[in-house]
Amino acid sequence: MFRSFFLAGFEGSTGYNRHGDWFDQVAATGHDRTVDADYRKLAALGIRGVREVMRWPLIDLGNGRFDFSSVEPFMRAAERHGIEVIWDLFHYGYPQHVDLWSDDFGARFAEYCYAATRYAAARTPGTLYFTPINEPSFMAFAAGERGLFAPHSIGRGWDLKVALVRAAIQGIDAIRYVRPDARIVNADPLCRVALPFDNRDWDEEAEDFNDRLVFQAWDMLSGRLMPELGGTRSHLDIVGINYYWTNQWEWRVEPLSCGTIPPLEDGDSRRLKLRDLVRTVSGRYGGDLMITETSHVGDKRGPWLQEVAQEAEALLREGVPLHAVCLYPILGMPEWHSPADWTPMGLWDPASQAEPHGERIAHQPMLDAFRDAQHLDTLHTRRLKHRERTLEPVSLLRPSGERIRVAAPTS
Repeated sequence: MFRSFFLAGFEGSTGYNRHGDWFDQVAATGHDRTVDADYRKLAALGIRGVREVMRWPLIDLGNGRFDFSSVEPFMRAAERHGIEVIWDLFHYGYPQHVDLWSDDFGARFAEYCYAATRYAAARTPGTLYFTPINEPSFMAFAAGERGLFAPHSIGRGWDLKVALVRAAIQGIDAIRYVRPDARIVNADPLCRVALPFDNRDWDEEAEDFNDRLVFQAWDMLSGRLMPELGGTRSHLDIVGINYYWTNQWEWRVEPLSCGTIPPLEDGDSRRLKLRDLVRTVSGRYGGDLMITETSHVGDKRGPWLQEVAQEAEALLREGVPLHAVCLYPILGMPEWHSPADWTPMGLWDPASQAEPHGERIAHQPMLDAFRDAQHLDTLHTRRLKHRERTLEPVSLLRPSGERIRVAAPTS
């Protein structure tokens, strides 16, 4: 599917944080100024695919006008260095003239998706990959339930999740009106909770979270839940799993003073292996999978990558259709709500946080772990060839066999 098993993700969140301050992580990490050098470094390591963001707030000028000049340098660098791109179209931030609660939100988003696909199709040889709305479950929680991002709503998480998925479905239809063969990567967190050792009273609550709530967005996209939204298995397409060390925690545990929930410790017997979680997703939906985000911080970066690589190898040997692992973020980044504080994540850190577009320093233990894991490229290619000989490809049609038909959005 991709030219390398390991991909790199460049943090591209935009929006208004919990303080109401604008943030743009592409600019904050300096990647907008160093994209050519960044891609050159990736290609030298054998990484041939990336996740990038088309920053909707910078592109959509309103009244059907779109300016893709902020994307052009990334397009040129990708072509120059042979990099495939999965384009995120909505990564938390949206134009101020768009109202997520309005009846026309989906139509406005579809119009933008249509324009973005036309732009990319004219400049990209081969397959186009898009993530229409990144992490609708987390966006619904953070922006609709807790007010951490715009639209800063409280207690409306479910309403926002439905609105986001409805818009995603309309956006996918618009993408495929332009390019019926486009692949869609629907990225969402895969989380799991565990019961306290000394309390079984919440068993049903925890089971409901693990078996239902965490899958709601994917279920809606695939038509399993709320089929009236128009979702089908072809809308879900490639299931993108975002998985960090923080994605398993104890149910109803008290948050830390900073507001975050402490994750289960590495040696906690209640912590499931990544392979078990991915296997559950594969069994639920079938079709193609990828790890769209995974990373750790500081000195745990190398061991985390080793663990993820071991889990990925086990899945590949089982025949699970796992097509990529995206190291995300590949660059250290400032915190969304506290931009003066940088988190050391990814393969590279800036030599100077004051000049993040300057020299980048590799985290050597993670680099060593990455090089040790590159044999998965060969294993994945071998497994993919075997799969192609024995399985039918995933259909991009509706279950009835009818090709998706949509009206062309205005532009």
